Amino acid sequence: MRALLVTSVGVTCAAALTLPLAAPASSAPVLSAASARPPSLTTEPGTDTTDTSGTTGTSGTTAPDTTTSDTTAPDGAEPRAAKSAAAPAGSTQSLPLAPLAVPSNRVAGAPAVQGLPQRDARPFSLVGVVWDDAEAELHGTVQVRTRATGTTRWSDWQDVETHNADHAADLGSAEREGRTVRGATAPLWVGDSDGVEVRVRPESPAAPESPGSQDRAATPVPLPEGMRLELVDPGEDPAPEPARGAPANRAAVPAVFADTPPTAALPEVLTAEIAAASAVNAEVAELGASVIPALTQAETAESVNLAPGAKPYIGPRPRIVTRKGWGADEKLRERNFGYTKSVKAAFVHHSATGNNYTCKQAPSVLRSIYRYHVKSSGWRDFGYNFAVDKCGNIYEGRAGGVTKAVLGAHTLGFNTNTMGIAVLGSYGSTNPPAAAVTAVSKLTAWKLGLFGANPKGKVTLVSGGSNKYKKGVKVKMNVISGHRDGFATECPGARLYKKLGTARTSSAKLQGR
Repeated sequence: MRALLVTSVGVTCAAALTLPLAAPASSAPVLSAASARPPSLTTEPGTDTTDTSGTTGTSGTTAPDTTTSDTTAPDGAEPRAAKSAAAPAGSTQSLPLAPLAVPSNRVAGAPAVQGLPQRDARPFSLVGVVWDDAEAELHGTVQVRTRATGTTRWSDWQDVETHNADHAADLGSAEREGRTVRGATAPLWVGDSDGVEVRVRPESPAAPESPGSQDRAATPVPLPEGMRLELVDPGEDPAPEPARGAPANRAAVPAVFADTPPTAALPEVLTAEIAAASAVNAEVAELGASVIPALTQAETAESVNLAPGAKPYIGPRPRIVTRKGWGADEKLRERNFGYTKSVKAAFVHHSATGNNYTCKQAPSVLRSIYRYHVKSSGWRDFGYNFAVDKCGNIYEGRAGGVTKAVLGAHTLGFNTNTMGIAVLGSYGSTNPPAAAVTAVSKLTAWKLGLFGANPKGKVTLVSGGSNKYKKGVKVKMNVISGHRDGFATECPGARLYKKLGTARTSSAKLQGR
C-alpha cells in the first residue's frame, strides 16, 4: 500500500491527522489576511433549496428535483450552502432520469432510452450524468441540449463524453474507499442556461454471430442504475482582490477626494478553510493572495535555496491563479490535504468540457468542474493538480500547495508521485491554442524542476491498476505524458496529444537543459 501523508493545515500549518477525513466544524473562526478584525457580518442562507415536489417543464412533464450544497439541511436532504463574501455560492440540481416514450418503430429487444423531456430548471452552466456504481460503465451515448437563460433559444444536441474510470482516485486508496464515489460522464460546459433536455441511448444489442442464432433475442446492453442529470451553477465570480503593496500588517488605503470623508479599507477576512488552503502556499504568496506572481529565472533559482555552485535545472516560476483567485468554495472539499513523496511525471489531460467558453469564464468553468467532482462524483476535491485555459492562464487545482507533491485523482493507476494538468476544452478534433501548450511547458519546467525531473526524460512508474496496466506493473513512460499513456482513453484528445513533443522540448529548454 502506497504511503499517503495527510495533513490538516490551520494557522500554523502544523497539525497532522490521518484518514478518514473529517468535515470542518461549522463554527470555525474567520482569519484576517492583514490584521485582526471582528468577525464579518452574519452570512445569509444561500439560494440552494431541496425540491421534492417536482418541477413542470416546457413539455408539461414533471420530474423530481434535488439541489445539493453544503450546510446541514432537514429531513435527510443534502446540506445547503451559505453565502459569504469569501466563497461565492453555487448549487447543483440533481434530476433522476427515466425511460423516454417508446417510438412505434423501435426494434424488439432493443434497450430503452432514458432521459428527460424538455423542462425548465433553475439557472445552471454545466451538465453531466452520474450513476450509483462507480465501477459500472455507461455503454452508450449521452446527448443534451439546453436553453439559454431568459430566451426561447435551444442549442443543438451536444455529445457528453461518457468516460468514467479514467479520471479517478486509485483503486484501494482512501479517497476511493472512504467516500461514496459515483460513476460519472465528463462534465460539459453549456453556458448560462435555464432549460434542459437529455437522452441516454444504450449500445445496440450485438448482431448474432451465427445463422442458427438469428432466432435468439439479442441481449440488451444495460445502462447503469440510478442515473441522474446534474445541473451545476458555478455561482458568482469572486470579488476583486484588495490592493496590495502596503506593509504586511496593515491594509492598503484607497485614494480619497476632497468631498469624501477619509476611510481606510478594512482588511479582508478569511474563513478558516480559505486560510488553510492559502497558508500551504506561504512560501510563494501572501496569505489570502489571489495570484502567485511570476518570477524570473534568477529569482526562481534563488527561491529554491540551492547549494552554492549548483546548477539549477528549473524553469522560471509562472504566474498562477490561486484557488481563492478562481473562487473555490473551500467548504466543499475535505478538510485535510493528501501528499505523495515526489513529482516524477506530469500527465496532461483535456477537461472534455467543450470549447464554448471565454477565458473570462474560465474561473466559472473551474468552479463548476470542482463542484461536479466533489458533490456529484464524490471525490474529495478537484481532481487535477493544475488547470490551463485557452489563453494560457495557469490555475491552482487540488488544494495542498503548488510547490508540494499533492496527491490528485487525475490518472487512474498513476496518481502517486505524479501531477495532473487539465487543459480546459476538448481537443479530439480541435487544435489546442498555442498559448495553452506554452503554459503547459512553463508549468512543467518549473514544477518538475522543483523535484529534479527532466521534461525530455523517461521515468519508471508502478501502476496502481488500470485498464492498460495491471496493479504492480512497472511502466516506463515520458516524464511529460498524456493521459492515454497510462490508461486506454482518448484523453487528452488526439490534437493535444500531438503537441506534447513540443511541450517537452520547450519545457526542457526553459529548465536550461
